[in-house]
Amino acid sequence: MTIIAQETSFDEAEVFELYDSVGWHPWTRDVARVCRSLVNSHRVITARDESGKLLGLARTVSDDEIVCYVQELVVNSQHHGQGIGRRLLEYLKDRYAHCRYFVLTTDHESTSEGSANHAFYRRLGLIEHHEQGLSAFGLRVRDPGSL
Repeated sequence: MTIIAQETSFDEAEVFELYDSVGWHPWTRDVARVCRSLVNSHRVITARDESGKLLGLARTVSDDEIVCYVQELVVNSQHHGQGIGRRLLEYLKDRYAHCRYFVLTTDHESTSEGSANHAFYRRLGLIEHHEQGLSAFGLRVRDPGSL
């Protein structure tokens, strides 16, 4: 059984283990910073097993009126394919259904993980910006090895 709940405090060791399991090394280089970002997020929901082990989490940055940005959705690699990511994202879609924009960013589909990510988000009803007549812009990442 997986328990989905909102959390507001985070253990660095279990956050490190989660992010390390999926190879998110820029995050694991400064896990204290990641934990501070989680605390400062609008909402963080977690998935835990019945023993309390952290299986995944999702966090949002939002004004809770117009925009909800899903900053990250991460599930321990040992638990991929078990519906955990789907449950986390469905929870957020329901929670922020009143917002005009529900947005997330993922790897380009030409990357090694991008193709699977795109397929996953499409199965959950998300579509790319350009398919909605929208564009997204950002600053170029200066150092891909850092946050």
